[in-house]
Amino acid sequence: MNINILDTNQLALMDQLISDANTVLVVCHKSPDGDAIGSSLGWAEYMRLRGKDVTVIVPDQYPDFLMWLPNTDKIVRYDKHREKCDMLFKIADLVFCLDFNTPSRVDQMEQALVSTKAKKVLIDHHLKPDVPADLVVSQPEASSTCELVFRIVWQMGAFAQLDKAFAVPVYCGMMTDTGGFTFNSTRPEIFQIISELLTKRIDKDRIYRNVYHNYSEDRIRLMGYVMYEKLVYMPEYHAAYYSITRDELKRFNYIKGDTEGLVNMPQQIKGLKLSISLREDTEKNMVWVSLRSVDDFPCNLMAEEFFNGGGHLNASGGKVEGTIEEAIEITKKAISAYENKLK
Repeated sequence: MNINILDTNQLALMDQLISDANTVLVVCHKSPDGDAIGSSLGWAEYMRLRGKDVTVIVPDQYPDFLMWLPNTDKIVRYDKHREKCDMLFKIADLVFCLDFNTPSRVDQMEQALVSTKAKKVLIDHHLKPDVPADLVVSQPEASSTCELVFRIVWQMGAFAQLDKAFAVPVYCGMMTDTGGFTFNSTRPEIFQIISELLTKRIDKDRIYRNVYHNYSEDRIRLMGYVMYEKLVYMPEYHAAYYSITRDELKRFNYIKGDTEGLVNMPQQIKGLKLSISLREDTEKNMVWVSLRSVDDFPCNLMAEEFFNGGGHLNASGGKVEGTIEEAIEITKKAISAYENKLK
């Protein structure tokens, strides 16, 4: 089975860009998830193998359940160390942009990223990439950016020389971006990659527990509260949504990552095609939106049309600039507008 993804010219350019660089940055999107952190840490390991001075920079805080991953202590947060990060962007030779398709997704780091004189490489699996880069590796059909990182490293002939510090975060990112391999993960290449990662003696069961069994009591109580009190089930549309206000988040001592995966739970309802999560920002007049669907329902199109967002066919996100009440009304309109596809 062939898992190579770069053509001859891309492979040569990738190798040349890496060879010519000394100072390398690896950056990902705001509110990094398992795929963003996993791909960044994995790619940084490959850069160290190539003898590069590499720094992983993230725009802001990432979830507590990812802090056990190897080398997270080396990650630099832009929101905490802006002056240091701005200097790194100025002196960098090469910047790898992982798991985002447009510069605005790095939030306050955008200006530093856009203005750097360093060469750039984009490695991503989201639709419509528009990051100005010297090399773009865009594969929207891929399960995750971690999958792409593995496939590039494999094609570069470097996998045999890497160890758990590469394999653990890459497996973690593939696992989290597919909901534990429950969606967007039917291609056989994915399981070939998993089998290769297992040769590094990673404990996939422990990785699962570290991510999905690593929450506080408050998180468990929040989940129960949302499913019992806040879930709105619309059987006539085969859809469900819920909303969480900042006061409710405060009541359950919310920390970043506590609502991760919650949007998937309504999908356990028989016949449900669409689940939508509305979470009020803890500070701004904004509501964060997550959408999950099954089969061929295009929640990415709904995210683009109604929620200023986008993503994948069955897993997308967006936001509403306004109140939670306004977001609920927009959600009702969105579901009604897609009535024919939901029934």
